[in-house]
Amino acid sequence: MISQATPCFSGSYAPEDVCFLLKPIPLDFTPVAEKERLIQSGQRHYSEMLSSESLPSARYLEVFHHALALTRERMARALLDLAAILAAERSGEITLVSLARAGTPVGVLLKHTLAEVFARPAQHYSISIIRDRGIDTRALRYIVQDAGRDPAGLVFIDGWTGKGVIARELQHALADFKAQTGITLDTRLYALTDLAGVGVAPSDTDYLIPSSIMGATMSGLISRSILNEQIGPDDFHGCVYYAQFEPHDCSRWFVATLREAIRAQCDAGYQPVDQPIDSAAAQARSRAMLAAIRSRFGIRDSNLIKPGIGEATRVLLRRVPERLILRDPDLPEVAHLVQLGTEKQVALEVDPASPYQAIALIQGLSDV
Repeated sequence: MISQATPCFSGSYAPEDVCFLLKPIPLDFTPVAEKERLIQSGQRHYSEMLSSESLPSARYLEVFHHALALTRERMARALLDLAAILAAERSGEITLVSLARAGTPVGVLLKHTLAEVFARPAQHYSISIIRDRGIDTRALRYIVQDAGRDPAGLVFIDGWTGKGVIARELQHALADFKAQTGITLDTRLYALTDLAGVGVAPSDTDYLIPSSIMGATMSGLISRSILNEQIGPDDFHGCVYYAQFEPHDCSRWFVATLREAIRAQCDAGYQPVDQPIDSAAAQARSRAMLAAIRSRFGIRDSNLIKPGIGEATRVLLRRVPERLILRDPDLPEVAHLVQLGTEKQVALEVDPASPYQAIALIQGLSDV
């Protein structure tokens, strides 16, 4: 699975689908509550630690498959639209650089869609970017210098935006990279849906992206990226490879399922839209939501507010949630959140006026 002859590996994906520029490392897992305490007290950065990941319960998998059946056509159309936007914008070489790990399944599917629907072959790398720590510049240098990819062809891919933190981190990191190397890269973040209005996307709607509600078993069996004392100056950022989950892996199956859904959309005559949405309305909606939530709950740290189905799912899976706010708890797209909230005894609040289907609040340090 991990070749010593190349600086990258494909996780559990097909080797031609992705090149992870990450360093697999051993890691002692940190319990969730202790990790939260260390993060919020400022003793450790979140990227230095990882909590043990568990396989989804049988009930959660049942909910996931039901959600996938409801939403795969929408995701297939979004992938076609995003691929159309890229094909229209880029006349030359395309290099997809997905942000591990949520961006990776999207990057894999975009690679197939560009080649199979638009006759535009692309190379796909997946690299690390970390809030407050920046992007993996060793990985960027590998892509544009060692691998010889045209800097003008690099496109940064994620699944979605929540508050836009990673999109802004990308902009700052690439400005620093240009100052250090003289290499100019497109600082925009491309995603299937852009809730924060900070990137390029075919939608700004909070809807269920099926890959967003699963963990390692739908992301090539890798963890989120790690940046701790095991990572030297010449290393890529780290990750854990969950070899023990191989019998339960769904990564390749999900790619095959969505490729089939994309072919079905094309056969049915769907015409991809090659123009991204105007981001102004999403920006205004995001700012208003953050101000309202901070005021209502007395939250000083916006990092404790996680808007959108994808972000709320992350909170319930690997943080210490304080509250889950749903616009409509009977909506099938949030059934997995209701299930997780029930399993973890998280307070549920219904807000029909919420601008998003889901918002999760992380417990403040005094509550952990």
